[in-house]
Amino acid sequence: MAPEAVHGQVLLGTGPPTREELLVYYPAKFTWEQLKCFVNSGDLGLLKRDKKLQKRYNAWAEGIKEKYGSIVNYLLNYRLQWGQPDTLSLLGSALDESLPSQGTRKLLDPSVSRPLPPIPPDAPPYFAADTPKEFISIIQNDWPYSVPPEVEHTLIWTRLPVFHPDLISSSIAARVEQDGLWGFTGTTTLPPSPSLLPTYLPALSEWGVTIDKLIRSAKGSDEEEALVKRAGSYIDAFVRQRWVEDEWETAWFVNPPRLQSVLGLAHIHVFARHK
Repeated sequence: MAPEAVHGQVLLGTGPPTREELLVYYPAKFTWEQLKCFVNSGDLGLLKRDKKLQKRYNAWAEGIKEKYGSIVNYLLNYRLQWGQPDTLSLLGSALDESLPSQGTRKLLDPSVSRPLPPIPPDAPPYFAADTPKEFISIIQNDWPYSVPPEVEHTLIWTRLPVFHPDLISSSIAARVEQDGLWGFTGTTTLPPSPSLLPTYLPALSEWGVTIDKLIRSAKGSDEEEALVKRAGSYIDAFVRQRWVEDEWETAWFVNPPRLQSVLGLAHIHVFARHK
């Protein structure tokens, strides 16, 4: 489809946006400090996509569903590239500057629904820093949240469990089921306190977010907080390994199991800012 409008020299098209389109037509609604506070709030639903970009995504998704049958089929038949670098993204990452952009990939028959490759018996039991690359697909979010332009929004898709009984004590299972997990790397200071939310929530006013609508667990005992930290430590170790702390500051999160969108897969969101 032909571009719909021109703003300066940047064309407004359809489908996944370019970085230039994000800057011109979908400017960030919140700052890096606000983003970190939202991640640290305990309600990951505070992280939002620009409403106009969401509308564009919805239109794109309808076409994808017609072609592939579902978004899941699109992911499994085309977008996720197990063990390979992401050469399909229009946005790219500073970590992958040597990769060709807008790469090509053999298109599998979109009419055929394919299951995930089976997990071999000798595979690790859960996702960790040393997870073999064939169980991981790291891609840029083609439809990023409303993050500042200097922040990359990356998705780590994994075929191995992120939530596993060996990692999550039964005493915190209900809390993790509601809240998910999150963390921060590359900084010597504490993340912005959730107490700042009343100051930062006006940035989310167009989504109708107010303090009384938040869904989050109360702070637990020191023992419970330590168990939650342990549950996310393997994710944290992976993030620190990929986004070297001398060069990157990150905020990461993984939605709770009840909100995972693809059966048999987990995905971790990483917001990374180059220092």
